Amino acid sequence: MRSNGEISHRHVEGDEEAENEVCSSPKVVVGYALTSKKKKSFLQPKFLSFARNKGIFFVAIDLNKPLLEQGPFDVVLHKLSGKEWREVIEEFREKHPEVTILDPPEAIQRLHNRQSMLQDVADLNLSDCYGKVGVPRQLVVTKNPSTIPYEVTKAGMKLPLVAKPLVVDGTAKSHELFLAYDEFSLSELEPPIVLQEFVNHGGLLFKIYIVGETIKVVRRFSLPNISEHELSKVDGLFRFPRVSCAAASADEADLDPNIAEHPPRSLLEKLAGELRLRLGLHLFNIDMIREHGTKDVFYVIDINYFPGYGKMPDYEHVFTDFLLSLVQNKFKKKPAVAF
Repeated sequence: MRSNGEISHRHVEGDEEAENEVCSSPKVVVGYALTSKKKKSFLQPKFLSFARNKGIFFVAIDLNKPLLEQGPFDVVLHKLSGKEWREVIEEFREKHPEVTILDPPEAIQRLHNRQSMLQDVADLNLSDCYGKVGVPRQLVVTKNPSTIPYEVTKAGMKLPLVAKPLVVDGTAKSHELFLAYDEFSLSELEPPIVLQEFVNHGGLLFKIYIVGETIKVVRRFSLPNISEHELSKVDGLFRFPRVSCAAASADEADLDPNIAEHPPRSLLEKLAGELRLRLGLHLFNIDMIREHGTKDVFYVIDINYFPGYGKMPDYEHVFTDFLLSLVQNKFKKKPAVAF
């Protein structure tokens, strides 16, 4: 917790009254370094107002000045990429171990690679949690697209295949997805890529938001099932939008209960808990599908760091509680001072 109430920053998110208030006796100061797109979607006026009423203030980090000269902060919230920024954060963390960094750059980096991001899921054993969670069979191709048909055949993978860029760097291109119906079209892809077997899932995706210990599930429309008949009639390579970010929510739709039923809560709690530990992250989301025709067979197809929380139900309350708990827990752990 902050005791001296001093802040050297000039730009506090909110109105002039908030700036005067933050200079007197703030409870929690969150320094943030976000892209303009992430700032707009996350730091919405309603959220800023609600957080301010709880004593939480968001201060923009000036990227043109050394981070060590800014603050003081209780929490640093960031979603910027690049080696230079990682070095800045690491230096700040060494000099200010009392500040909570959300999240460590080296942990975030694992989610920038679609091969490493799902490895922890593949290593889990959740068979005793009212369901089974795995990852689709996948193949990483780093060079020479002409060899992709051979590599797919050698790996025994079944068509159709979803093709995704190997590296996730926040650009639109890194979220370009393709569906390959035949092996000949695979040579049109541009490595490095990850190929995943397409799993029929009833056209529905579960987007599982993780904020510390809190789990929220949102249903989104996804790609429809592909029948054997369709597979025999269609060929080629088809580009489709980033499904998990589609605006069309399926939460209010009239859906088949067998498809729409949420994954078991105990399964989600176990999965989220294990991934929090293995990934070393507080803020991420899991894109999960249920294999069509089953009740308890699920696949994780993507994990994203610091997703679009502005689309998560009740995110203002969830995130505010999370930030307060971080600082309160750290305060409780401080050793008592003897007089």
